Amino acid sequence: MLGIGRNLVASALRTYFSDPSSLYLQAPVGSESVVITHHHVAVLPPQNSDTTMFELFDALLLARIQVACTVAFHIIFPAFSIGLASDLFVLEGLWLWTGKDVYLRLFKYWLKIFAIAFGMGVVSGLVMSYQFGTNWSVFSDLTGPVLGPLMAYEVMSAFFLEAGFLGIMLFGMNRVGRGLHFAATGMVAFGTVLSATWILAVNSWMHTPAGYEINEVGQFIPVDWFAVIFNPSFPYRLVHMTLAAYLTTAFVVGATGAWHLLRGSQSKDAKKMLSMAMWMATFVAPLQILAGDFHGLNTLEHQPVKVAAMEGHWERQKGAPFIIIGFPDEETESNGFEVEIPYASALILTHELDGETPGLKDVPPEERPPVATVFWSFRVMIGIGTLMALIGVISLWLRFKDRLYTSRPFLQWATLMGPSGFIAVVAGWIVTEVGRQPYTVYGVLTTAQSASPIEAPAVAGSLLAFIVVYFLLFGAGVMYILRILATSPNKDELPIGQPTRAAGTTPVASMLNIGEGAPQNG
Repeated sequence: MLGIGRNLVASALRTYFSDPSSLYLQAPVGSESVVITHHHVAVLPPQNSDTTMFELFDALLLARIQVACTVAFHIIFPAFSIGLASDLFVLEGLWLWTGKDVYLRLFKYWLKIFAIAFGMGVVSGLVMSYQFGTNWSVFSDLTGPVLGPLMAYEVMSAFFLEAGFLGIMLFGMNRVGRGLHFAATGMVAFGTVLSATWILAVNSWMHTPAGYEINEVGQFIPVDWFAVIFNPSFPYRLVHMTLAAYLTTAFVVGATGAWHLLRGSQSKDAKKMLSMAMWMATFVAPLQILAGDFHGLNTLEHQPVKVAAMEGHWERQKGAPFIIIGFPDEETESNGFEVEIPYASALILTHELDGETPGLKDVPPEERPPVATVFWSFRVMIGIGTLMALIGVISLWLRFKDRLYTSRPFLQWATLMGPSGFIAVVAGWIVTEVGRQPYTVYGVLTTAQSASPIEAPAVAGSLLAFIVVYFLLFGAGVMYILRILATSPNKDELPIGQPTRAAGTTPVASMLNIGEGAPQNG
């Protein structure tokens, strides 16, 4: 579940303004004062302060690093749980439809993992709420009237839906009817997607703000909720992220099945996991590439500077090449050692060989994002996406050759692709969030103007605490998930190299029909 900023309503307190009626927003110490009008933020001369600009930059940088670390930790869990919830829904439906025990075993196997990933996603997301209030109080105060209600809707609809049916899904298989349990699983799966919908509506509004006015104290006030929610980038981002979550889960499932097959297992469970994952890669990965293309065109329209950074283009030009490899240098405003495909960028972005594409020099240097970070993160994302589509095509060929479960090079490749979805998701969010800098609300409110007036040591202390706690707690959670993945879903099959227990299914258990096909506690 995407729990980013769940308590934004509570954190959007008026802690920053001593005079609510003032038109002036005193920016963090040592920076410029700003006046927010309906269309723009006007910057006034710096005020005197005992704090140097260097110290201010350190505090701002640390605050940005803290948010980046928190988001990077958090996003891998909801990306996994969104896809896994839908996978569980499909598995239970196939079991009810076909009666095959393999689907029930896989459902119970992945249900445990879902519970852990879901819990870690909720906890890691809640932390960000407090960061909005501590490190980004100006942002919280200014955007709270728009973003606060949206976050409240996410809690009251998606989160309550998930929480309400999660208990039935986890513990109710032997306690409620099959139909009701299946419905509960469906509600949890729907709740994860609904949660992502609200969160992405919030985030998309920050990229393409719409449906708002700015009041007398500088706050963003909604005037058209439909325009706020369905802002120009929202549909594209929702589709792109949802498909990314499904692919992320698919490759974890596929890697698990491939790993067990490499160890010598010939169980139906391992084969079914690999088969279902590769079907997903075959059909969904190309759809994701298509969705990414539409999303890119939308970004070109509303955030051309971000696209220029993604492409590594400094000059506005016609027939621009796609730079496969390059080393952007912001000082010289050029790229070193370019390897490029002629006209490819123009063709992708404009669908014309001589189409005109934007350049970074279209705006002043202070309005450009960190180019190298955006440039390379984008290539990591599209590189992994290409590999996902490629392995899907190869899996289809091997399936027709009846070698899908026996080709060791392919199984090794599928195993290595297990974490690829997480890497692509994190890289994609880096492109998205770093690419909109220097703004938090694109074109209106800058990151420097959004920060709280706190000193660098305070931010550094909380940043260090977050990193240590996250690594310890969530590292332990990840290790536990990996231990579960190392075990076979087939209870009758032990890992290779381990002794077989003397005790097994007793005649009494057999007479009571306690077997693979009977519902058991998940």
